[in-house]
Amino acid sequence: MKKIFLFFLVATMCVTLLSTSAFGGEASPIKLTFSIFFPPTHGQTKAAMDWAKEIEKRTDNKVQITVFPAGTLTKAPQCYSGVVNGISDLGFSLFAYTRGRFPVMAAVDLPMGYPNGKVASKVAQEFAKTFKPEELNDVKVLYLHAHGPGLLHTKKPVRKLEDLKGMKIRATGLSAKVVETLGGVPVAMPQGGTYEALNKGVVEGTFGPMEVLKGWKQAEVIKYTTECYSVGYTTTFFVVMNLDKWNALPADVQKVFETVSDKYVDVHGTVWDSTDKEGRKYTESLGNEIIPLSDEESTRWHKAVKPVIKDYITKIPNGDKYVEKIRELIKKYSK
Repeated sequence: MKKIFLFFLVATMCVTLLSTSAFGGEASPIKLTFSIFFPPTHGQTKAAMDWAKEIEKRTDNKVQITVFPAGTLTKAPQCYSGVVNGISDLGFSLFAYTRGRFPVMAAVDLPMGYPNGKVASKVAQEFAKTFKPEELNDVKVLYLHAHGPGLLHTKKPVRKLEDLKGMKIRATGLSAKVVETLGGVPVAMPQGGTYEALNKGVVEGTFGPMEVLKGWKQAEVIKYTTECYSVGYTTTFFVVMNLDKWNALPADVQKVFETVSDKYVDVHGTVWDSTDKEGRKYTESLGNEIIPLSDEESTRWHKAVKPVIKDYITKIPNGDKYVEKIRELIKKYSK
């Protein structure tokens, strides 16, 4: 009888310990890895690290997130699949690096004339929440954001469309089609390789927001920026979590992730805009020239890229609905 009593006592203690581990008290922390392709000093890395710290703080350190910046855990093009396959628990990269895999989300990256990063970020987030693309069902999407208008940065001046003809321009995703319609030759590569490619003359220019001029030091290897705002495209960035990891989180922890993530759409958008300003100041400090387009020339560029939008509408089911929604959201958030 005494042995039976001791058995049940030990069993009860084990159940209690397991319960404590699962629901708090002396529970082991939930440790997560976070892969980011931006360098550690970049404003976007700092914003993402602040997001991670806020998650930790609001969960009383039940969650502990280890950040791996500069693509040290997974490179930018492999970041999404790395999250799906469990190489990292969390990932921060962009959809455009795996062109064709995210046809619905590609609509956000069209040359729609985005005014700034904050508007683009809000558009990307609401667009995804509205349509809930099936292409994102293999992860938990925590939040999306997007950079300010992508402009042309070159080694020689581009003042009109004819100057761009035949130039090799670094571009990714749909921005590659923008380069084609403007008469350039797109060369696909991630941001991490762009500085060296420009420096060695592998490419003669790059499309990107102003922030790349300082954040990626590209102002050191270009001489001109063409302010082609009429074709201002964006690139949508994601912060996603492995689906199994997400489903294993307690409900209260999931709620913290969602609350903090909603807040950080604006945070990242604001950072995009502030780093665009820093990029402008930095390139001007090096004596580089910023070339504004005349109204007439701006209209020419706008007309030139219309086939990119038309092609998307033609080839993607519901493409017209997606484009219409994006135009609506740009107006909504630009007020």
